[in-house]
Amino acid sequence: MTGQHETALAAVTTPANEAGKSAVVCSGLTYRFGTHTAVDHVDLRIAQGETFGLLGPNGAGKTTTIRMLTTLLKPMEGNVSVLGIDTAGQPMRVRRMIGYVPQLLSADATLTGRENVELFARLFDVPRSLRRERVESALAAMGLTEPANRQVKTYSGGMIRRLELAQALVNSPRLLVLDEPTVGLDPIARTDVWEFIARLRETADMTVLMTTHYMDEADTYCDRVALMHAGSIRATGTPGLLKAMLGDSASLDDVFRHYTGGTLDDNPDKGGIRDVRRARRTARRLG
Repeated sequence: MTGQHETALAAVTTPANEAGKSAVVCSGLTYRFGTHTAVDHVDLRIAQGETFGLLGPNGAGKTTTIRMLTTLLKPMEGNVSVLGIDTAGQPMRVRRMIGYVPQLLSADATLTGRENVELFARLFDVPRSLRRERVESALAAMGLTEPANRQVKTYSGGMIRRLELAQALVNSPRLLVLDEPTVGLDPIARTDVWEFIARLRETADMTVLMTTHYMDEADTYCDRVALMHAGSIRATGTPGLLKAMLGDSASLDDVFRHYTGGTLDDNPDKGGIRDVRRARRTARRLG
């Protein structure tokens, strides 16, 4: 795609309320691991209320971007703000506004479901007077009230992912960040998880940022997506517009291949096949 076309695409895909309220704004966001630039001057804007997909192959820089956005890493260059708050300057304030479901398992298998959610309520500094109500509401929203007193090691893979969503929701976040939330799940469990997320969006004023390798999920659930490769954003737009740019019969898989090359880097220093193996280990743990 030529520079002229890229400019036109950016103009067409700007969200209608970009000039107003934004949930996330990244400007020149950069992070390096030694000599390897994982995130390379990324500019990104996500409107409040959107479901936004950050797509790309393993090693593209998606998780590093998310870690900066969630205050787990401090940008080396540039900045990122969440709902107008700078993540580097006021990390604790940002953390209170977000819910985060990481790629790797975060639930403690030796605790019950309720104990896991209660732990997150304390970590997110939910007021003691509201804690019990928030925990029960989060469990109920994810359909986990009945098994809440069972140890998590007895849960199925789909139940564990729903529990992690409950953990992320206990502080009533305004931004929900999902890093490959359905990795390793069977098609039925994947659908169940997304149905729960869709119901949440209907009842809460919440923005969703997600990564996924399932293009059908991104096509179905995302208002807009960004294609990331080698640390930079290659294209941003609605799934429909990005497919139309490639032709009437193009799929989002075709868009993915077009902007990222569709190949996995097997050089472990660049985070390619190593990340694939890690994702597969996670998938096995989820069953």
